[in-house]
Amino acid sequence: MTTTTDTTACRTTAPVTTAPVSPHDETGTRISSVDDTIRKVLADHGRLAVDAAALDRDADLYEAGLTSHASVNIMLALEDEFDLEFPDRLLKKSTFSSIGSISDAITELTEGAST
Repeated sequence: MTTTTDTTACRTTAPVTTAPVSPHDETGTRISSVDDTIRKVLADHGRLAVDAAALDRDADLYEAGLTSHASVNIMLALEDEFDLEFPDRLLKKSTFSSIGSISDAITELTEGAST
């Protein structure tokens, strides 16, 4: 393992490592840390009637108790967590209807930002 020294700030930086391959769910869909972060945000801000960790990726969050007010709180928390902004075209109920749809929107925004 090699470390590098930043001579301008006189500090040692940690080596860069790659994340392990994400596991897949029973349908073969990749489970990502994005999904885990979304579940945490839902648990903290969603005021759901059920545990966010127990929800399927495609479960309807509105049926699970998500309100329109809570969805705004979710959106704001996700923007902070992922350092992004949801554009007007994604500010619709369907974007926040499931963990999968939220994850797809975040992936689209973060991949678009890196290209």
